[in-house]
Amino acid sequence: MSAFSNAMRQLELAATAMHLDAYTLERLRHPQRIVEVDFPVKLDDGATKLLHGYRVQWNDARGPFKGGLRFHPQTDLDEVKALSFWMSIKCAVVNIPFGGGKGGVTVNPKELSKTELESLARSFTRAIADVIGPEKDVPAPDVNTTPQIMDWLADEYGKIVGKPSPAVVTGKTLDHGGSEGRGTATGQGAYYVFEAFSRKLGWDPESTTVAVQGFGNAGQEIARLFHHHGYKVVAVSDSQGGVHNEAGLDIPELIKQKAQTGHVVRLPESRDITNEELLTLPCGVLVPSALENTLTAQNVDQVKASVVLEVANGPTTPEADLALAKRGVTVIPDVLANAGGVTTSFLEWQQNMTNEHWSETQVFERLKPIMDDSSEGVLSTAEKYAVTYREAAFILALERLDKAIRKIA
Repeated sequence: MSAFSNAMRQLELAATAMHLDAYTLERLRHPQRIVEVDFPVKLDDGATKLLHGYRVQWNDARGPFKGGLRFHPQTDLDEVKALSFWMSIKCAVVNIPFGGGKGGVTVNPKELSKTELESLARSFTRAIADVIGPEKDVPAPDVNTTPQIMDWLADEYGKIVGKPSPAVVTGKTLDHGGSEGRGTATGQGAYYVFEAFSRKLGWDPESTTVAVQGFGNAGQEIARLFHHHGYKVVAVSDSQGGVHNEAGLDIPELIKQKAQTGHVVRLPESRDITNEELLTLPCGVLVPSALENTLTAQNVDQVKASVVLEVANGPTTPEADLALAKRGVTVIPDVLANAGGVTTSFLEWQQNMTNEHWSETQVFERLKPIMDDSSEGVLSTAEKYAVTYREAAFILALERLDKAIRKIA
């Protein structure tokens, strides 16, 4: 099943449970706008290559469209539509005044030089400039896009509109209006959510082991935080494979190795494993923090974790979700668990709009209560409707979206 089909299945399940207004449901089945562009990129050898990009704007009833841009060879419209819809839900779950959007370019950026990557970023900005803006649609980093790329986007957009507009994108470098703490915000936010659930459900650090699939910014930070708070992180992996040690991994050392070598495998005093093996290890908490459709009908029966903390977008298919629920596995859904990233993007946007700059402490002082309140909202909604936490997160979001949509209908 495609990512978009998964997203629509999640919408239908929550809408049925809460008896969502028919007009709101139909409105949320479709994006407000799909933008597809073909744009040129100058290559270092003097040639020009034509690339294909997308920007999907799902719903702006609660505020400007908001969502990342990814550069990936498998990026397609189905994926971007799903991610755009999930962003609408995510922003409503944490109650920030944004709608959902997402964008991408079908390209392997690892094959491009820095000069070619800058050409790509600026050319794509020109192609979508008329549909983005600080009060219209605010892109951000995603898979294979960086703060440097966001700087190029903001700079190019400023040239187009004739004035600096740092709030047109978030996730920029600090020197160009980025927020303190943004690089670790997704992992930090996920840990705040886990803590809130742990207070309610009573998970003990000394007896709870953790396995983290995906070791980018979010995966590294959530692994570091679990390790710092006394949890035993027994396995991590990246795109090249993983490592496992039942006695626990030295996460700070592993982060150093990743920075130096680009991989986590071949760590002393641990055994190498595949990404697939990591998903089936006996552990208390499994943290998928890579790409969509990681837990599927094909592998879910081998999952031995008691808790799945979704730091990636869409890592669990609806079939796998149902199977986990039947077995009593607690799934803390992506639209809540990884919303620390977009929440800190909102805080960056606020800083840019008011020409302020907050310290990391000030940023996280604002982030924590938002994640705590959102977690409490999901927990109480689950109790009220007797549904899973994913359905509860969707219901909470849909209640807020329904109010906004019907107000402007």
